[in-house]
Amino acid sequence: MELVPRLEQLVETLSNLLPPTHTLDWTAQAFHWRRKIVLGTSVAWLEAVHHPHGIRLADLHNIEPQKAEIARNTRQFVQGRPANNVLLTGARGTGKSSLVKAAFNEFADQGLRLVEVDKDDLVDLPELVALLAPRSERFIVFCDDLSFEDGERGYKALKSVLDGGIAATPDNVLVYATSNRRHLLPEYFDENARTRHVDGEVRPADAVEEKISLSERFGLWLSFYPFSQNDYLRAARYWLQSLGVSDWNEALERDALNWALGRGSRSGRVAWQFARDEAGRRQLGTPA
Repeated sequence: MELVPRLEQLVETLSNLLPPTHTLDWTAQAFHWRRKIVLGTSVAWLEAVHHPHGIRLADLHNIEPQKAEIARNTRQFVQGRPANNVLLTGARGTGKSSLVKAAFNEFADQGLRLVEVDKDDLVDLPELVALLAPRSERFIVFCDDLSFEDGERGYKALKSVLDGGIAATPDNVLVYATSNRRHLLPEYFDENARTRHVDGEVRPADAVEEKISLSERFGLWLSFYPFSQNDYLRAARYWLQSLGVSDWNEALERDALNWALGRGSRSGRVAWQFARDEAGRRQLGTPA
């Protein structure tokens, strides 16, 4: 009699390990490529995201040139015109990821869809692109905080999808990636010394060319820079107002600067974190 409950428990355990078996909801506007190990086998599937981050282009400040460029490129893509893959690089917390999400939200009602892929799952890109290619919607494949170490498998998969495979990338798929590294791979001073060998390379210049080749496959580069003090304060004031705090004054400005000083950074992300903390304190009645 104990065998049946144990079998039921085993079946339930296996069911929890397996990916969802329901039909993919293509009416969703955003998706996440998932992967897990099931009984020693790697299984991947596309999962609908029904409540994506709702940030808009109007919420992002101090990056007007970057906003204009990504909006233009995305508009071309949505309208079926030639457009480029986009690499957004630069200082942390300055709006790179938020800008991709905001561009998606700006054009989602025009058939644009967003598919987020974790860096560790980039090896699946050819499989994902093949799944998206027959669809009528247009897809941005979003790779956030992208960087590689030497020898990672996802590096070559991304290169192939961007430009170098024998099969052409479908017209309804673009890759938007963010990174703190301009060339996505670590670079060393030794690589600039042409008179020396780098890790045993007979032609060290070839190693440098290989590292640059991936970033060059992105047709549009957008660079982001640290915020000035005034930029940071404008962002903090905007987010405070969006959270219902409108009495900006010298004391609040000083608190915002001290918050940034404590984190060693002035950025849009730090401004948003300060605004959430301040608004939360006020709603709870907690003194600063």
